[in-house]
Order: sequence, then structure tokens, then C-alpha cells
Amino acid sequence: MRFSCVIFVFVISILGFCALIHAQQLYEAKATTNCSNTDGSVLGYSCNGLNRSCQAYLVFRSQPPYTSVASISTLLTSDPSELAAINSVSETASFDTNKLVIVPVNCSCSGNYSQANTSYVVQAGDSVFLIANNTYQALSNCQAVQSQNRMQDFDIVTGERLTIPLRCACPTKNQSDVGIKYLLSYLITWGDTVSDISVKFGVDTRKSLEANGLSANSIIFPFTTLLIPLQNPPSSNQTIASPPPPASPPPPSSSSPNPNKSSDKTWVYVVVGVLGGIALIIVLGIIIFFAVFGKRKKRSDPVNIIVSESFEAREKPLNQNLDEESEEFLESISSIAQSITVYRFKELQTATDNFSPSCLINGSVYRGLINGDNAAIKKVNGDVSKEINLLNKINHFNLVRLSGVCFNDGHWFLVYEYAANGPLSDWICNTNSNGKFLNWMQRIQIASDVATGLNYLHSFTSPPYVHNDIKSSNVLLDGDFRAKIANFAMARSAEGQEGEFALTRHIVGTKGYMAPEYLEHGLVSTKLDVYAFGVLMLEIVSGREVASLYTQEDTNLSDVLNDVLSKEDGQENLKKFIDPSMEGNCPLELAVLVMRLIDSCLNKNPGDRPSMDEITQSLSRILTISLNRESSNVSGYQSSWSSL
Repeated sequence: MRFSCVIFVFVISILGFCALIHAQQLYEAKATTNCSNTDGSVLGYSCNGLNRSCQAYLVFRSQPPYTSVASISTLLTSDPSELAAINSVSETASFDTNKLVIVPVNCSCSGNYSQANTSYVVQAGDSVFLIANNTYQALSNCQAVQSQNRMQDFDIVTGERLTIPLRCACPTKNQSDVGIKYLLSYLITWGDTVSDISVKFGVDTRKSLEANGLSANSIIFPFTTLLIPLQNPPSSNQTIASPPPPASPPPPSSSSPNPNKSSDKTWVYVVVGVLGGIALIIVLGIIIFFAVFGKRKKRSDPVNIIVSESFEAREKPLNQNLDEESEEFLESISSIAQSITVYRFKELQTATDNFSPSCLINGSVYRGLINGDNAAIKKVNGDVSKEINLLNKINHFNLVRLSGVCFNDGHWFLVYEYAANGPLSDWICNTNSNGKFLNWMQRIQIASDVATGLNYLHSFTSPPYVHNDIKSSNVLLDGDFRAKIANFAMARSAEGQEGEFALTRHIVGTKGYMAPEYLEHGLVSTKLDVYAFGVLMLEIVSGREVASLYTQEDTNLSDVLNDVLSKEDGQENLKKFIDPSMEGNCPLELAVLVMRLIDSCLNKNPGDRPSMDEITQSLSRILTISLNRESSNVSGYQSSWSSL
């Protein structure tokens, strides 16, 4: 008996060893997306390869402005001729947005970690987190960037050049012994599984699991990398999206059909066809009703959706135990929600304690607990396909992320991430009554975040989009008071280039935030958001709602600002205009700069308003100066305020 136990333990040990010999290192899951996690294991793949340097490959998803062979090879320090060759394109070619691009790199050991180094010049509005997870799409992470550049904190300055360590690896001896010659760092996105990724690159799933120290039931997370072991270099054919599976063939008919049964089946087909046609007409009628009459209703303020910065992955659940009606409807929306989770209604009921009033956040938004994390679940009526399509395409730190959808009993349920500090309107309006205060630095950072998010919508999406409802209740604050733009129900594509206009007869929006050319002539362009952003900044600085800023009904807000800034006693007026809760930490010179920026945003002529890119750069400079002043001489704020 004792001998049998020894044999059993020996066999188990051998099997465990065989599973580990192919592993490069353990998959780090969410650890790499948490900037506060300084565990050394998140800094890169271990330098345990057979060779200290090797040929490796990365996967990059082309995103503006990195969509050409030249721009991607420069960003990732790859040879443009090699990049073009392996992707079967010319060196002058450009890729479609979201196209998977294979990037060959030289991977080598740097201390204890394998990496391919590249350099990056910090742009206005950048942060270490955004550079690692947005620009480089998690091919690096904030901890590795900080360690590589020996930074004491995560503060960076526009124009600063950073070394970015890219996550790559070389095969171990054991991997080389079984024919593995290359390792590819694959960027995981929503809906990915180890099996699907392995099939894409023609790799046995077990080898991919072993290469990352994963088990068959392990969960992988977006914004992380997965090592794919390859015997041959990857090819452009492996980056082409897989076609949908062919439809199942009809069941074979009986070899000797009964004429009477055939006749009966014909009648059944006719009845089913008629009923199906009637059902289709009813569904189309409902959609048209909501699309036409729902929009004619007077819009109340949209419900605030609470979100937060979180990279918790939510894998698409299997459609098991769904009733037939739900299954049929989920099939009909599959083209809309291709990379987000489709939840069962029972899951949302469980998450919200059956939509208990105690979970109600505001309006029709509920706080729910999904997979141990808080989420915001919004109940919506009418057609939300446009909003889902937009949110499904965009990916930016300063824009709210949609993580899932559900449809039940004629209602949509949109699942967002949770923001601990709620809407900006709770913090800048009636501050004396609710006890919530934001200092000067926080307000300028929030304004910069909103500007950065709008600049992404205007300049880095195809086509560019106009949010069309920027206001303080649609700006949400996470636990670090970083801003995210929410509520894209009224967003629309901006036809033409920057500064060009489209016409509409359907004027919708929030009073006080709508630009004059939109109200008077129905002109639509990205300049609508610039005007609304000017109003938002005015609220941020003054701590008052937009309605209270008008001295009389026909007064233009720009006239109000000119009145404040041009009077002989303008300094005293400016002091009265600025939110009194900032007394002691609001520098006069910077407050004047912000007021002038606001004034330019509120210009009646849309062509004279700045672009969001220009606004982002201006706020970045103001933010940098504010940070330097705060760190070097806190008392300077006191003297600036007292000199007003």
C-alpha cells in the first residue's frame, strides 16, 4: 500500500513537471492593470529563455494616429520593411482601424526581465496609465514604465521622453526542445478565450495554456497579454477575422414521403410563414414607434450612469437555460454586441437584489454586484442600438465603458462600470449645502480629462463623433476624481472634416449648453461640444449652475465673461465670480487664463472657437504650472487669492 502511494505521488509529480516545463511564466491577470501594485512580477516576462535575445512578435491593433506601417513601426521601434513584409503590405500602406498588425521586434534581457525597448515623447493630456494602456494597448504597463524610467511617482511632463519596455519573451530550453521557435505577445480584448486565440494562430490550446501557466478553466482579462508559442513565424492570414460558421443544412427528407403528410406539412409551413410575417411587422412597428414618437417626447435630464476605472474582465456567458424568446432576441442583437457581455435578466436580478430600492442610484440606474465588483445597471426604453454601437467601438480612459447588455420584457439594460464619486454636478453645484468640495488642481484635472475625451471623439474615431450633451451631470468621477464622459444617447457622427457642418431639424439638448448656431439654424459640428465644454468649465470655476450665470434671458455667456474681465474693478469681480470654496488655492494668473479659454469656447462664431486639441494643450499647460506651483510654494496660492 505504501509503495502504491509512492508510485502515485511520483506519477503526479511527473505530470505536473511536464505541464510546467513549457511555461514561460505565470499569467499575471489583472495585476498588470493595477498601477498601485508594485510587485516585481508585473514588470515583465522573466528572462528565462534559452537565449538572452531572440526574434519575437507583438500584436498591435491599428488605432489613429497609429494606422500606417511607418507610424506603427516608429511607435514600437520595429523595422518598417519587416513589418510590411510579414503583414503582406507595402511600406507605404495604412491599415483599417482595429486591424490586427503583426510587429516583429528584437527581444532581449534587461536585468531579470525580457523586453523590447522603445521611446515615446509625452503628449499633452498623457499620463503613465494612458500611455501604457491606451497608446501601447497594454503591451507595457504603468509599473514597468515607472521602473524603467526610475520615476518616484507617476507624474510626467509634456515633451518628456520616456523609455517604454514592451512585453516580449524568448522560448525556454524546454520549449525549444519541442519545436517552439518564437513567442508572440497577443493583446487580449473583450470576448477572447485561450482556445479562440490559439485556433487563430494554429496552435494547440494546451500548449498556449502551458506557455502561460494556465489551467483549462482559467479566465483571461482584457488589457493584458498572452504568450502564444509558435513553431513558425506568424502570417497575415492569421490576423484576418474568422468568417461566421455556415448555416446548418436542413434535415434530410424521408426517402418515400407520404403525400398526405407532405400536404399537412405544407399547410403548417404556410401558417408558420403567415404568423412569422405578422410577428415581424409587429416588431418593426414597435421599433418605428419608439424611434419616431419616443424622440418627440420632451426629454428630461438623462439619468446619471455611474462608472469607474476597472479592467475586470467579463466573459460572454453561454446561452444556457435561456427561454426561447430570449435566445431568439439575443441572436437578433448579435451584430450589435459582438465584444461585450450579453447578460441574462436573472443575473441582473441577482446583482441588484431584484432591483431593490436600496440599490437605486438615481432615476432608473441601479448599483449591482457582478463577479464581486460594483456595476451600474441602467434600464432604458426605446432603441439603443446606436449608443451600443458607438460604445462598442470606442476605447478611451476618459469615456465611460459599456461592459454588458441585457434585453427583457421590452426593456434594455445597459451595464456600466461603477464610479465611486458619482456625477461632477454633485461636487461643483451647491457645494456649501452638500459639503462636497473640489480644490483648484482637481477642477483643472477634471476639465483636462473631459477635453481629452472629447478630443478623442472628435479626432481619433472614424467617423468623428459629436457628444451633443456635455454637461456636469454627464461627467462622472472615479475614486481618484478622474473624469469620464457618460451618456452617449444623443451622440451623432460629425459629417465632414473639423469645422464643417451638417444640418438638422431635430434640435435636442440641455438648455444653457446648446450653441447658438445649433439653436438658431440646426448646424451640427464638433464645435457644439466646444461651446458646451466652455459652459461646463464656467460651472467648474464658478461652482454655479449654468442657469444662474445668465444675468437676463437674452444675455450671451460670453458677454457675461467680458463684463467680468473688462471692468476696472475686474479683479474684485473675478474673485466674486470664482467658487468661494477654492479660496486660498486658486492662483489669479491661471484663473484669468482659464476665463479667457472659456471665453474663446463661447464665441458666437463657431469658426472662431478653438478645437478640442488646442483646448487640451492649453489645459495641460495650466495643469503643469498649477502642479509645479503647488509643489514648490503652497503659500503662493494664498498670496494670489489675497491680491485679487
